[in-house]
Amino acid sequence: MVNAAGRTIPDLKDLGLIGFRGIEAEPLQKTMASRLVRSTADYPADGNKRVESLKAALKNAGLRDGMTISTHHHMRNGDALASQIFAAVRELGVKDVVWFPSAVFPCHEALIPYLEDGTIHHIEGSLNGPLGDYASRGRMRGLAILRSHGNRYRSIQDGDVHVDIAVIAAPSSDHFGNCTGAFGKSACGGLGFAVADSEYADHVIVVTDNLVEFPCAPWQIPGNLVDQVVEVDSIGDPAQIVAGTTVLTSSPERQRIARLAAEFVSAAGIVREGWSFQAGAGGISLSFVVYAQQIMEREGIRASFARGGSSQYLVDMLEKGQIGAILDGQTFDLDGVRSLRENPKHVMTTPFNSYNYHTKGNFASMLDCAVLGATEVDVNFNANVVTHSDGRLLHGIGGWQDALFSQCTILAVPSLRNRVPIIRDELTTLCGPGELIDVIVTERGIAINPKRGDLIEAVNGSGLPLKSIEEIQEESERLAGGKPELVQREENLIGLVTWVDGTVIDTIQQVNTQS
Repeated sequence: MVNAAGRTIPDLKDLGLIGFRGIEAEPLQKTMASRLVRSTADYPADGNKRVESLKAALKNAGLRDGMTISTHHHMRNGDALASQIFAAVRELGVKDVVWFPSAVFPCHEALIPYLEDGTIHHIEGSLNGPLGDYASRGRMRGLAILRSHGNRYRSIQDGDVHVDIAVIAAPSSDHFGNCTGAFGKSACGGLGFAVADSEYADHVIVVTDNLVEFPCAPWQIPGNLVDQVVEVDSIGDPAQIVAGTTVLTSSPERQRIARLAAEFVSAAGIVREGWSFQAGAGGISLSFVVYAQQIMEREGIRASFARGGSSQYLVDMLEKGQIGAILDGQTFDLDGVRSLRENPKHVMTTPFNSYNYHTKGNFASMLDCAVLGATEVDVNFNANVVTHSDGRLLHGIGGWQDALFSQCTILAVPSLRNRVPIIRDELTTLCGPGELIDVIVTERGIAINPKRGDLIEAVNGSGLPLKSIEEIQEESERLAGGKPELVQREENLIGLVTWVDGTVIDTIQQVNTQS
């Protein structure tokens, strides 16, 4: 069938999925998943839920073949818990577990042997890096179902995914299971991505390397949702929170893109007293924050709030009074961890608050501006954020789709990557519809979606390098020596890209193994 985005997808009825129906479609499901009923009589009266090991906790949880285990990526590339979990699963002789992480990182390459030996059947999560490459080559047995952060929460809430066992890496916890990421030797900031799992999973295990006296306060997840507590030597390395894309770009070309994006939002009148914004985790997006701060400082402007991952740059603005609050979805560096711990205006949020599409509103649509990245865009402003142009699944979807609902969504991207034009006639993989993408900023110019006549009028006469997206495409193709080659892929389906409501917006096929 052909979905509303014009992408051909297979019949997915056996998976309980249907094709993308457009950005304004009515919800498919309006009831929440039921939660397993528990009784306080089933737990120690003294509140002590500690068990001696992760292996014992998994056995107590009734782990068996084919169950779904969820984890969370607050430790980012420093995560040490996932490997401990699946080592224990293997020791218990359990097979075909579905791993449901909120994101994966290069450190999770260590889990490939568990995919190879059948301990893990497949991964449903935001695949990238070595695990994404592994799946791209058709080596994973099940389908990689990619969900944004908000869609992941929604999928649990709506019952699309049933989590049998949630394992939460907590930098601090008491024996009852009250836990937080704000302090401890492995402090990582907020634990917002674990909240849905703690609320809906059949069984919840908190794993900590800093067991504190009851009560662990203020807690981010209450112990009333927790079944067992395990103390280990280490849940990970907090220094590796600053990993992957969460550093400023040092490229002059990319610095120019960030500066042009900041100049655009200023010229368009978006930067004004009380505005709000989100910048993604990429180096260009983070650099945009620095340039926007300079504009705000020069003009004496204060933002009402910033949403997204917190960094030293947002913390600096908060502490200078340039923003009223940080609504923190995840913490990108140790300055963010400190601020979340110390500043009441730095607030932990969850995907429910910020992004969940099946709620009574969320924070994303309240943003005046979101500045994000992309791997590809097409001439109709559709965009890709999960695969390279060679079809390999190398980037996480994160909260990218969710943030597209801001009042002005800007993709700040280079026109060429490794001499390959990123503006294409047709995308390798569609992740976000062009109806929600307003501006493309490149080092060669700024293209405004023709549907945003208000933005075109606002920046008319600004002196900014405004061009049509076709003009930028033509320039980049001329420099690259022609249009990018179409990716050669196998027929074997290896993954699905879902939209925020759980419908399927595109598919991912196995890459040509000769490439």
